[in-house]
Amino acid sequence: MTIPFIDLKTQYNALKAQIDSSIQRVIDHGAFVNGPEVAELEKKLAEHTGSPYALACASGTDALLMPLMALGIGAGDEVITSSFSFIATAETIVLAGAMPVYVDIDPKTFNIDVTKIEKAITKKTKAIMPVSLYGQMADMDEINAIALKHGLYVIEDAAQSYGAKYKDKRSCNASIAAGTSFFPAKPLGCYGDGGAVFTSDAQMYKAMKEIREHGSETRYYHTRLGINGRLDTIQCAILLAKLGRYEWEIAQRNRIAEVYNQAFAEIKADDFSIPKVKSDRQSVWAQYTLVVGPRDEFQKKLTALGIPTSVHYPRIMPDQPWYKEHTAAGVTQDLNLSRWAANHVISLPLYPDMDRATQEKIISAVKSCF
Repeated sequence: MTIPFIDLKTQYNALKAQIDSSIQRVIDHGAFVNGPEVAELEKKLAEHTGSPYALACASGTDALLMPLMALGIGAGDEVITSSFSFIATAETIVLAGAMPVYVDIDPKTFNIDVTKIEKAITKKTKAIMPVSLYGQMADMDEINAIALKHGLYVIEDAAQSYGAKYKDKRSCNASIAAGTSFFPAKPLGCYGDGGAVFTSDAQMYKAMKEIREHGSETRYYHTRLGINGRLDTIQCAILLAKLGRYEWEIAQRNRIAEVYNQAFAEIKADDFSIPKVKSDRQSVWAQYTLVVGPRDEFQKKLTALGIPTSVHYPRIMPDQPWYKEHTAAGVTQDLNLSRWAANHVISLPLYPDMDRATQEKIISAVKSCF
């Protein structure tokens, strides 16, 4: 039996009737752009997160770019973010015209180290973009408090954490704005690129809605610079079908992660640790990520045993070739923990439809490596 890293086929088979009928409805009515399913999805996303406003958009990248544009963040501005994330985090800051300023991570959660944020603030700082990595929200209370103290905006990069909880808040409803991704491999994914942006501010919602439609307030009347950021109706229909069992999927992800945790807690080895989720939050486990050294040897052993793995991420954003040359002058911090993580993290298969036999095979293989 081949073990998939993410099993979308089994998920589809479980939801086949709902997904197929949802797609067929769109084909029948023919409103492939801005059809009724778009507004329906936005309503349900807002209700699910508790956020006052939600906008479906073409990708998780657009979902981070749009709030930056709506807030007027651009040339000469700086945005503080984690150094350990997928490149879209830094990319959107640069695309908006601003400069990313990187802060190191907490090595237990892989999220931004809030104790180091204030040291990165300058007169040019306009916002903080924390990343809720691997499905666990960042320390939003502390981040929001720092932002309030210094008059900054907070935009949560929730690309991996849709549905996660932090105290009494859900991801995407813990700051003025947030962007998530519905890329197929995400905890809640469509069948192509997709995303959503959220805000608690009515004026910002209006601005982002215009930005999403080429900056148009009404058709052929363009009040601001915009993008083509719409999510097509079929993808919205797919997401609506998947939302029906998403809470069950979150529970399954947490159950499977706990089985992993209990099994791997028995491993006593140098340079090995299991993921840590803080007691005041619930992860959606976008990835189940171990710390292992030496990683290459461990990965080769698992591959030989038929266990797929993935590394998120092998090189930190400021060490990427283009970004090395385009960095904020005079704002530097020690990023050694991020670089250490890039050299040691490795993710195992985790998906809601994983059966116990498959998980036991993965656990046995991992243990055999030690």
